[in-house]
Formats: sequence, structure tokens, C-alpha cells
Amino acid sequence: MSKLIYWIVKKLFSVEENKSLKIGKPQKILIVRQHNQLGDLLAGVSLLRAVKETFPQSNITLVVSPSNYHGVIKNKFIDRLFNFDKKKIFNPAYIKCFFRLLREEYDLVIVPVTVSISFTSNLIARFSNSKIRIGANSLDGKQNKSAFLFDRRVDIDWRKYPDSNVAERSLDVVLPFGISTKNFHSEISFDNEDIASAKRFISELKLSPEELLIGFHVGAGKIPNRWSLKKFVWLMEMLKENYPVKFYLTGSFADKEEIDYIKANSKYEFGLFINKKIPEVAALISLSDLFISNDTGIMHVAGSTKTPQVSLFGPTNPFNWAPIGENKKFIRKSELIDDINVGEVFETCISILKKKVKEENAV
Repeated sequence: MSKLIYWIVKKLFSVEENKSLKIGKPQKILIVRQHNQLGDLLAGVSLLRAVKETFPQSNITLVVSPSNYHGVIKNKFIDRLFNFDKKKIFNPAYIKCFFRLLREEYDLVIVPVTVSISFTSNLIARFSNSKIRIGANSLDGKQNKSAFLFDRRVDIDWRKYPDSNVAERSLDVVLPFGISTKNFHSEISFDNEDIASAKRFISELKLSPEELLIGFHVGAGKIPNRWSLKKFVWLMEMLKENYPVKFYLTGSFADKEEIDYIKANSKYEFGLFINKKIPEVAALISLSDLFISNDTGIMHVAGSTKTPQVSLFGPTNPFNWAPIGENKKFIRKSELIDDINVGEVFETCISILKKKVKEENAV
């Protein structure tokens, strides 16, 4: 069935390849990233920045999915967002709206690659009314079966640099066309309303002037990426015994079991910043002294801020996925995240806090 679908699509929609690397100065650009999860998209914000820096006068429309939409809802590099929801494809009004967007005249459409190649994203790019379509020809030596949907095709091979960060890898599909940036940091835009929400929450914690504010994210979508909840409790106790601190947890209904465990087993009270919008979470983390998390989407939200951060890794390569930045630390011992012991996380946190306190006292 899969082969039949590809054969039909190729017969109907294939385009001739154009090997030219010249794309002019596109003014209206469509980027399709509906196939990425929240963390994948946030780690690849560098591509959005690169496009906007290379073509500052351009107008960028980004197609995303319900799972990553909220991570870029206020992103300053994007002029328009469209939430592509596969559950609504049989809704005539929704499809009409979507195809109206695709049939606008675009100078360029780009389908980035972060983890894998998406046939759906490639097909959306082909259905768009664009002069130029850039996409992957192959990934790590494996041919993209739907490369025929692009006129500009790029071979992407990360095997040469296995420890390169996703923020760098995301640019590989556009680098041949002169689209680049020197800033690989992720970024989440938040406004005064988000800051006000974060400050209201902090005021409810009754944080005294000498107390530090430390946030935790103890959940993760993937079970192998979850550090022991007992160890999180121990870490909180050790930090509390050495510093005047207040804690808070971020999360959603999906993290209820983990949060309930921390509540039941912790000696100390802490705030709960639960089911909040991503820009609000980013605003709160930006006002914190330290944020500690598993390898999950919120790790990338924290990575978009300047707040010191400790990220805990298990099966994933942190050189690929850890947030970039001088004060962004990660710990990994093996593919088993629980091989990380509390002591080494505590020591990493202490080194960050000592430096922060020293800098504040100097000011």
C-alpha cells in the first residue's frame, strides 16, 4: 500500500529538480514543521532565526502541530502560525482554510529535518503555491522516498558529526542556499502579561529577599528519560539544608502521578505551576535562580532563557539535545538515567549557586 501511494503521488505531483543554489531574496516564506514534538521544534529555533536574519524583510508563515504550537505562539521570528491538526482533516471548513493558506503565492517553502523525514510535511510543501521548494534528498545515507516533491534537494548526513547539536543540524537543509546564523540558542518570546503571571505566582510563594528560587520538572514523556522521584526529593532536601530556597514544580495533568509523589514525600512546601502556557512557563523560569529537569520538552523551554540550568540525561545523547549556553549544564552517566547519583547533581547545582551568589554580592 505504501509503495502504491508513493507511486501515485510521484506520478501526479513530482517536480523537476533544479540544482541551482540561487534562490534570490524571497519575501514570502512558508516553513512546514508539523512533524516535530515541542522539544524538537524549540531546539531548532535557530533555523527560524537564520531565515529572518538572512531575509529580514521577509514574511514567515510556520505550519506546526497541536503538540508544538504553544512553543512558538509568540515567537518573534514568525509572522503567522497555522496549527495543522490531522484530526480536523475531514472538517470542510478547516480544510478550506488550510488550502486557502497554501494557495497564497510564496517565494519559498522549506521543510526542515530534525529527527526524521515526514511524508506529510513534504506533501504539504508540494501543495503550496511556491516558486521554490527546499527539502531533504536523503538523511544519513537513506534516500527520501518523497524527494521528488522538491525542486531543491539537499543531502543531509549527520554521521560525520555525531555529537553536533540539533540547533546546528536544523540549518543543514538551508545552508547550501546561504541561509545561516551564528546564534544557535533557542528562544521563546513572552510578553508583559506572561511576566505578570509569573510574578503573581512568585508572590504567592512569599519569597524573601535572601531566598533563591529553584524550579524542577520531574516528569518526562518518555519513561527512560525520568530520573528517580526519590532522588529528586533527596536533592531538594540537600539544597534546602545548604541554601535559603523556595521550590516550584512545572508540569501538566500528564505529570500528576510524579507530582503527587513529590508532594507526599517532600519535607518542604513548594509551588505548583501546572498546565500553564509555554510563554508563561518560560517567563517564570527566566525569573528563577536555577532550573533542574529531565530530558524533555520543558528542558528546551528552560534552555530558551538565560537562567542557569541542570539537565539530566539517560538514553539520549546530550551533545545533540542539551540546551546551548555557558550556564547550561547537563549530566549523563550511561543510557540508564538513574545511574546519575544525587551527589553529583547536588554538586553541580552548588557550583552554579555559589557563582550566582558571588556575582550578586559583587554587584
